[in-house]
Amino acid sequence: MATMTNTHASKGLEGIVATTSSICYIDGDLGVLAYRGYDIHDLADHSTFEEVCHLLWFGHLPNADELMRLKWRMAEERKLDASIFYRLQLVPRHVPPMDMLRTIVSALSYYDPEYNKNDHDANINKAIRLTSQMSMIVADYDRIRKGKPVVEPDRSLSHAANFLLLLNGAAPSKVAERALDIALILHADHELNASTFAARVTAATLSDMHSAVTSAIGTLKGPLHGGANEAVFKILKEIDANGADPV
Repeated sequence: MATMTNTHASKGLEGIVATTSSICYIDGDLGVLAYRGYDIHDLADHSTFEEVCHLLWFGHLPNADELMRLKWRMAEERKLDASIFYRLQLVPRHVPPMDMLRTIVSALSYYDPEYNKNDHDANINKAIRLTSQMSMIVADYDRIRKGKPVVEPDRSLSHAANFLLLLNGAAPSKVAERALDIALILHADHELNASTFAARVTAATLSDMHSAVTSAIGTLKGPLHGGANEAVFKILKEIDANGADPV
């Protein structure tokens, strides 16, 4: 008769090394964050979000021609099918942006020209489309639920500047553009956090890019993950409203 042995189960993924990453390295104790060997401080000081995207997607920082090509491709993907815009208008105004984004990103797959392709090149193309489209969706939804007219994208602007234009209805200052650009660089990749793990589990089944990103968004909205950022923002708004000293 076979005997049963007890096995130790770890809580969640704590202390578990599920895989290693050549894209991102984090050492929280030492305050290290690096993308493909480049220290995040150097990237934040000297690079743009588009350059960092190229680094993450293609494995190296771009030369001038490669950067121009990627910026053009990202700008060209600043477009949404009319059905997506219609879906945005139908979302109840009380729905939080993360809930909206989870559903709309899933719907984006219907209109992707490489819907049935799952090879490396197709996934790079989908990543470029999603990066451009998701920024439009977030900005458009914010204006729609506030009763404001949606703003047309400007393909001559950087990714950060275009998002601020769509969000606020006016071209941003250079300071605001650079501040958002740096924020996007800092958040571009965080190794194997919960949302990345969820996306990789979905992708590992050979599912499609949009399904994987939808899984990641559903995970990211949780209060123990990306939702924590929202809680901090609410605290800062309360401090500002009460005129309290945050120090």
